[in-house]
Amino acid sequence: MIQQTYTKDVRYPLGHGAGSDAIHRDPVYSYAVTVLKDDSGLTGMGLAFTLGEGNDLVCKAADFYAAQLKGKDIEEIMAGFGEFFNRVSNEQQFRWLGPHKGVVHLGLASVTNACYDLWAKKRGVPLWKLLIDLSPEEVVNTLDLSYLEDELTRAQAIDLVRVNRDVTRETITGRGYPGYDTSIGWFNYPDEQIRENVKKAIAEGFTAMKLKVGSADPDRDIRRANLVREVTGDAVKIMLDANQQWTLPQALHICGRLQQMRPYWIEEPTHPDDVIAHQQLAKAIAPMKIALGEHVPNRIIFKNYLQLKCADFIQVDAVRVGGVSEFITVSLLARKYGVPVVPHVGDMGQLHQHLVLFNHISLGHEALFLEHIPHLQEHFVHPVQIRDGVYLTPQEPGSSCDLKQIL
Repeated sequence: MIQQTYTKDVRYPLGHGAGSDAIHRDPVYSYAVTVLKDDSGLTGMGLAFTLGEGNDLVCKAADFYAAQLKGKDIEEIMAGFGEFFNRVSNEQQFRWLGPHKGVVHLGLASVTNACYDLWAKKRGVPLWKLLIDLSPEEVVNTLDLSYLEDELTRAQAIDLVRVNRDVTRETITGRGYPGYDTSIGWFNYPDEQIRENVKKAIAEGFTAMKLKVGSADPDRDIRRANLVREVTGDAVKIMLDANQQWTLPQALHICGRLQQMRPYWIEEPTHPDDVIAHQQLAKAIAPMKIALGEHVPNRIIFKNYLQLKCADFIQVDAVRVGGVSEFITVSLLARKYGVPVVPHVGDMGQLHQHLVLFNHISLGHEALFLEHIPHLQEHFVHPVQIRDGVYLTPQEPGSSCDLKQIL
C-alpha cells in the first residue's frame, strides 16, 4: 500500500554548449520527480523532463495527482490504470489548464512513470520484462483510449498486441538494442568540436548520429551537415534536427538544400502543433523523411499526424506525454499505421531502453535505434550501459529512473 508521496525539483546545469539547439540555447536539464513509498519499503520514482524554469510548477501538478494514490495498492492501481489516467487527466479544474498538455500533463507523466517503476519493483523485475509478460488484456487495461475510438478501439488494441507478440524477438535482450549518438553536434558546438565528436562516436561503434540545424544563416547548416557527412562517409545514418525553428516557407527552402547530403530524417522542421504545415512539407520534400514527437504532448495530436501521413518516424517521449501509459498508446497507433517509433529521450534513455524492448517484442516495431544522450549518467543509480553503440539490457527491478540524490 502506498503510504507516502512527494516530489522533488532536480536541476542539472550542463555548460560548454551541451544540450543547445536552435531554440533552446542554454538549457538546464531538469526533472520533476515523483516518489511513491509503499508499506513494504519499496520506492517508485518517476520523471518528467523540463529545461529548468517551471520545473517547480510541474512538481506542484504532480503533487496533486500523486496524493490520490495514497492508501492504494500498486497492483490494484495498475490493474485498471487506464481508468485512473482518464479520470485524473480530465479533472475539471486541471483539465482547463491543458487539456492534456503543458505543466499539468507533465505532472501526470511524472506520477504515471513512478507507478510503473513501483509496479516493476513490486514484482521484482525490470520494467521491460513486466511489460512483455503482461497479457494483451492486461496491457490495454493500463491505457486510456478515449478520443481514439475512430482509429483504435479497445478490441483493436488487444488484437494488435495479440497478433504482434513474438517470443522469438526476445533474443534482442541478449545482444542489446542499437543506439544513435545525438550529442555530436549540439547547436553551440564549433565545427572542429563536431568533427572530433563524430570521429569519437564512430570509434565507439555508433552507426547513426544527429546534428542540430536551424541557424539564422542556412549556409552554416549546409556547411556543418556536409562536414559530418565528409567525416562519416556514406555508411553512417545522419539525422538533422531543427527543433521547430523554421516557418513553413523557410523549411521548404532549407530542406531542399539539405537533401544533397542525404539525411536519414529531418526532425521537428516547424511548429509541432501545425499538422497541416507538416503535411505540406512532407509532400514537397519527399522522399526526404520527417521525424517528430519531442514536443507533441498527447495521443490525439499523434493520431492526427498519423492520419495525415506526414510523420515518417514517431518520437513519442514518455517524459513529455502522459508517461508510459500514453507512450504505449501512441506506439499502438503507430504500429497500426506501420510507422516506426524512435523515442526522444528526455530521460536520457533510462526509461526508454525498457519501452523500446516492449515495442519490439510485444508490438512488432522494428528495432531501429534509440537516441543516446550521456550528460546525466552520473546522477542515476543504474545508468544506461552502452557498448559498441548498443544499449545493454537492464536487469535491475524497476524502470532505471532512480536518482542518487533522492534515494
